[in-house]
Amino acid sequence: MVRAKQLDTALPSPQPPAEISTPWWRDRPPRRSSPFPPHIPGCRGQPAFRPRQNRMPSHPACPSLNPSILEWIRHFPKDAPREEEFDRLALGLFARQWEQVTPYRRWIQSRQKKEATPGHWTEIPAIPLAAFKEQNLRAFPDEETIATFHSSGTTGATPSRHHHHAASLDVYEVSLWRGFQHAVLAPSLQSAHLLCLSPSPRQSPHSSLVHMFETVKQRHPWIRAEYVAMADPAGLWHLDLKRLSDALHRSCHDGVPALLLGTAFMFVHALEYFARAGLTFSLPPGSGLMETGGYKGRSHAWPKELLHDRLSKFLGLPREQILCEYGMCELSSQAYDAAGGLAPSANRRFQFPPWARIQVVSPETERPVPDGETGLLRVLDLANVGSVCALQTEDLVIAHGQSFELRGRSANAEPRGCSLSAP
Repeated sequence: MVRAKQLDTALPSPQPPAEISTPWWRDRPPRRSSPFPPHIPGCRGQPAFRPRQNRMPSHPACPSLNPSILEWIRHFPKDAPREEEFDRLALGLFARQWEQVTPYRRWIQSRQKKEATPGHWTEIPAIPLAAFKEQNLRAFPDEETIATFHSSGTTGATPSRHHHHAASLDVYEVSLWRGFQHAVLAPSLQSAHLLCLSPSPRQSPHSSLVHMFETVKQRHPWIRAEYVAMADPAGLWHLDLKRLSDALHRSCHDGVPALLLGTAFMFVHALEYFARAGLTFSLPPGSGLMETGGYKGRSHAWPKELLHDRLSKFLGLPREQILCEYGMCELSSQAYDAAGGLAPSANRRFQFPPWARIQVVSPETERPVPDGETGLLRVLDLANVGSVCALQTEDLVIAHGQSFELRGRSANAEPRGCSLSAP
């Protein structure tokens, strides 16, 4: 896997504007004897890397977006893409991002190893997440940026930045909402009280998790919906424990199911308060809870089994109605370990919606490992239309087909995630 420092040193000097605006594979097909563009340092004598196809229909407001991607997401789960269709869309999206995302193209060109022209989505180069810290990876002009989401990192660390313009933000919101509807929004929650254990978007405008909560809040007719945390000037999140307790008491009194959304670390804070105050609740039938993120090295780290046991005990929730989500600011789709608002009691595995697919690769060789073996997670997300669709994460997983078990993070990975926003 290419690390951040490696990426810095690997990038060649910027190319003249004329060559960037006129891709070499269009007007200057490589000669058979020397198939590599001479202006790319270190590439002479190596095979050329180029996309196979770039002639696909596009959205008028977003050239990298094939309208078929948006239609599939909107109609999920009725029209899940077939393998060959996913492959065709992925290669088309990659071809456009190769053209439009200059740092991505330069990173591919500068890799000092043999590359093959991708003929399948699994061969599309997956850029390390560290690149989102070092480069502005966007397939649109800077002045069109309307939202930028940051990863939560340790103090002093450079956060990842995922930029969106209007069209890519639309796709992101449709993607997160359709995935959330399918995995979390059970029929019993159609009339429910939504409690978000986070600050509002006004206080945390660069949090992709808060933007996700706000999208969920806006797209469904909740009986009540509220944020029960606030952010201090340093950006740290603090639960309003009295407000949370009052909201839970109100749901119990009114017999209205509650849906709680938050990070694992915020739920630990709530449970510690409930224990100190001697509070327990019996939430109405049909209530649910979605937790996301780990502890990122914080002191209040509880094993997931213990956390879910205590949430079940203090809130009166069945264990199968406590769900987990896997997401990050660099992605536009999320994986869940549940469907229809219910998680299996055993063998809980994450799965992305069908417009995002995974590979697990060896940290040493970057080659795919067999199902059942531990490796690094790669995700190809068709909803990442405004940046780069193929990402190399630092998370260790075990794959079972297109589902996976999260086993932790690689030894050299930096702590990250919204739990770092909790004090």
